[in-house]
Amino acid sequence: MALLNDEIVKNVTEMLADLTDDVRLVVFTTEKGCEYCKEIVQLAQEVAATSPKLTAEIYNFDAMPGKAAEFNITMAPAIAIVGARDYGLRYYGIPSGYEFSTLLYGIQRAGQGQAELDPQTMSFLEGLNQPVNLQVFVTPTCPYCPRAAMLAYEMAVASDKVIADVVESMEFPALADQFNVMGVPLSVVNGKERVEGAAPPYMIVNAIQAALA
Repeated sequence: MALLNDEIVKNVTEMLADLTDDVRLVVFTTEKGCEYCKEIVQLAQEVAATSPKLTAEIYNFDAMPGKAAEFNITMAPAIAIVGARDYGLRYYGIPSGYEFSTLLYGIQRAGQGQAELDPQTMSFLEGLNQPVNLQVFVTPTCPYCPRAAMLAYEMAVASDKVIADVVESMEFPALADQFNVMGVPLSVVNGKERVEGAAPPYMIVNAIQAALA
């Protein structure tokens, strides 16, 4: 049974009609307690079928550690969204509910290769000379989470120093506990600085500056 009905397929097809670059959905599954791996694979394949610019690749995280390392995938299930180059867009877990829009947005950004940010934020990101890991903890039922996740993806496209890991916190409870995730969205910069809520760009910039200080 298809996960996406005809209306959703039509809407997704229209949303992704303006991709200029090919986009790969590189999916990593695991046999270790993965409740939604089957659905993640099916979802990636159904989304890929909506555009000739999209392809879905499926790998086993446990059996292919070299392939996982190639995409800097540290846990599974995961999706690497890769355009003309690897911008560092990652989604850990199943992008369902409100987070389906995050997946589509990531595909758009990777397929266009351009960020849509204010000039001040762009200038800051272009001047980065140290690596930044921006983790955004989300849940599928949170209507504010896509805003935080999309901003992280924008920043990763804008700077090759930024990696954006969007993490479905309920599927990775140990990681959520590690960072004391009490509410979502929560953005964590380099494992140090925390920004709660769907914060504007300047607050993420401030957190990056503090993390790199």
